[in-house]
Amino acid sequence: MSCNKKIVNSQIISVSMKISYSWLKEYIDVNLSPEEMSGILTSIGLEVESLEKIEAVKGGLKGVVIGEVLTCAKHPDADKLSITTVNIGKPDPLNIVCGAPNVAAGQKVMVATVGTTLYLNDNELTLKKTKIRGQLSEGMICAEDELGLGTSHDGIMVLPSNAPIGTPASDFFNLEDDYLFEIGLTPNRIDAASHFGVARDLAAYLNLAKVTKATKPSVDNFKIDNTNLHIPVEVKNPDACPRYSGITISNVKVEPSPEWLQKRLRSIGLSPINNVVDVTNFVLHEVGQPLHAFDADKVDGKKVIVGTLPQESPFTTLDDVERKLSSEDLMICNTTEGMCIAGVFGGNKSGVTESTKNIFLESAYFNPVWIRKTAKRHGLSTDASFRYERGADPNITIWALKRAAMLIKEITGGEISSEIIDVYPSPVDNFKVELSIDYTTKLIGKDIPKETIKQILTGLDISIEADNDDTLSLSIPPYRVDVQRPADVVEEILRIYGYNNIDITTKVNSTLAHSSRPNKHIVTKLISDTLTGTGMHEIMCNSLTKQAYYDKLKTYPAENIVEIINPLSTDLNGLRQTLLFGGLESVIYNINRKKGNLKLYEWGNCYTFDKSKENYEVALKAYNEKMRLALWLTGDDTEESWIKKQEKTTFYHLKANVFNILDKLGIDTNNLNTSEAPTDLFEYGISLVINGKTLGYLGMVSKRICKDFDIKQEVFFAELDWESLFKMAKKNSVQFTEISKYPEVRRDLALLVDENVTFTQIKEIAHKSERKLIRDINLFDVYKGQNLGEGKKSYAVSFTLQDESKTLTDKQIDKVMQNLINAFSRDLGAQIR
Repeated sequence: MSCNKKIVNSQIISVSMKISYSWLKEYIDVNLSPEEMSGILTSIGLEVESLEKIEAVKGGLKGVVIGEVLTCAKHPDADKLSITTVNIGKPDPLNIVCGAPNVAAGQKVMVATVGTTLYLNDNELTLKKTKIRGQLSEGMICAEDELGLGTSHDGIMVLPSNAPIGTPASDFFNLEDDYLFEIGLTPNRIDAASHFGVARDLAAYLNLAKVTKATKPSVDNFKIDNTNLHIPVEVKNPDACPRYSGITISNVKVEPSPEWLQKRLRSIGLSPINNVVDVTNFVLHEVGQPLHAFDADKVDGKKVIVGTLPQESPFTTLDDVERKLSSEDLMICNTTEGMCIAGVFGGNKSGVTESTKNIFLESAYFNPVWIRKTAKRHGLSTDASFRYERGADPNITIWALKRAAMLIKEITGGEISSEIIDVYPSPVDNFKVELSIDYTTKLIGKDIPKETIKQILTGLDISIEADNDDTLSLSIPPYRVDVQRPADVVEEILRIYGYNNIDITTKVNSTLAHSSRPNKHIVTKLISDTLTGTGMHEIMCNSLTKQAYYDKLKTYPAENIVEIINPLSTDLNGLRQTLLFGGLESVIYNINRKKGNLKLYEWGNCYTFDKSKENYEVALKAYNEKMRLALWLTGDDTEESWIKKQEKTTFYHLKANVFNILDKLGIDTNNLNTSEAPTDLFEYGISLVINGKTLGYLGMVSKRICKDFDIKQEVFFAELDWESLFKMAKKNSVQFTEISKYPEVRRDLALLVDENVTFTQIKEIAHKSERKLIRDINLFDVYKGQNLGEGKKSYAVSFTLQDESKTLTDKQIDKVMQNLINAFSRDLGAQIR
């Protein structure tokens, strides 16, 4: 089994675990096909994300059979070639030209027949009937490296004399293809992070139909050879290391592992190192217990000390990187220096090498919190830390130690040279849970027989200490760190019983409840539909973000970030204060994939926290969480087309979308005031204010911020306080009027005004001058030029007039327009052009 982080858009979302099908079957006797097993594992919560076939030998040795060399003579035209005839069980023997020096008559050999494909140094070779130096050759007598069965190329493979002629090579060598399950392991299921852990779950499921049990290899034959190498252990910090077990093995011979062990490790993607280290890795992936082997001759003072070192102590790890230790990093030390960062990474001085003769083998249980903090502090993630961080099994250390010691002794020829040392001052207790059968039925929604429940629990190593009618008193092993409450136990029962076995009821229950109007979800959907209808796309970004984004901001200062105590990475170490940066990540992601014309929107919560509040109760009030709506526009407003000229997105496209939202909510934009948008976020823009309350802001994103994201095109961004907008929308009722049967009248004015005069001012003055008849005011042209005079501009404005009760006369219209001209002249110094 191997674990790898799976990353999607730079966010770690799960752990991918690799399980070998043939290795798994060593612990459970089943005849399930890989496909059947895949379905079962997925149904019990170990989701198989992929199933891959792994050939024992590439190509499966199809077309390779056992043959007998009948005759062997020197090639007349080549000193190093031989002409042979080979019987492969067919009526006529094959003529084969062979270049191996050890070929001889009477040998049993491996023959690749015509049409067979061999894989030599990653190159494919398909055999054909050919002539070599004028002599017919109808196949190939193979060496072991040519078949992928070894590395030797000294000569052809010579088989035992009793090897049956014509037998396929795959049958003779008992070559069995393997299958690799890739399981999406959820963080709470560390108990299944091993082959035996998966086998245990599989057995619990199969046990419902037929008695099935997962069995660990026996260590009953473990025995101590002598006590010539005793290395005592002192645990100075039992809180960080509740249990520490160890043993010594002497006179080992460190060399490459045997083929079976290398094959096991390669099947899950691990590279063999040497026979000692490979055994520790094998046991780790067998039962989930990390082990560490030290060179015993490098343990100064012949004593192992588990404790901490002073702050900033230098320590060089196996990757030859010198790290500065924290005073809270648990270390495995000798009497003079540190040898290993406990549960995380070994040191470069005490590891096992080819010159190692004696080893000290460690099997421990470390406090998950200590290991998690240390691994995070140093940015290290190993197979060992992955398990220790989530909670290993404190009760398996001795079994794992015996298992590894026996394998090392067998493979290296060493001797077990000490008693087992086991420092375990305060044994970890099992979790105690009282489970009500009635509670189980109510939670699951189905009456599962009590005996079935008991059968599932015992299959999962959960002991039933007492059975009192409706209540079961349970004792749960500590390696099941996620099962500590009755609800957790019910979840275990349900996943093994099968979610698919729970019937869907034909009865529907409903509760009549009053909901306030307007419904917030309905209004939110209305706005989403409106934005989508204008060609925008909804995005959903992670609420976790990078604190560094806020280092230079005044609007959202870094000190107000809600920090994550245990972040997955430095890129996800705080909660967002604004939706801006998540959207910009999406913008550059799309731009890099040639999608530069973007119209995006997002609903999302934003978070702030006032860290100046030291008192906890006060601090809770300082925590703020608000729903916001954000929009991003960039690139061209329309895609390239023959019928319409491309137009760049501008601030006014964004403004139109924002004001459309306000209109949909029934918010009167005539009451809207504007001020300058935050300059640390925007190159230019406006803040929207009603009754002194800022509802949001919109504008062009600061070039500095865009540069940080490597965005070279203009991005327009708006962020609205949705909760405040919704409260305002609740106060507004839908109003409608009958369409007037009297006509509208349009009149235009060209106003010469100062450059600082805004269209908003013109609208406000117009509505004050004429409150009844003006229906609409529109700015349809703006002109600036030298002929207008310095500091001047021309606004072309249209006014739509209408009387609901009668047709307007020219006299009424002229009077209204004259009043407007007088008001613009008086209040703005405007001139009519």
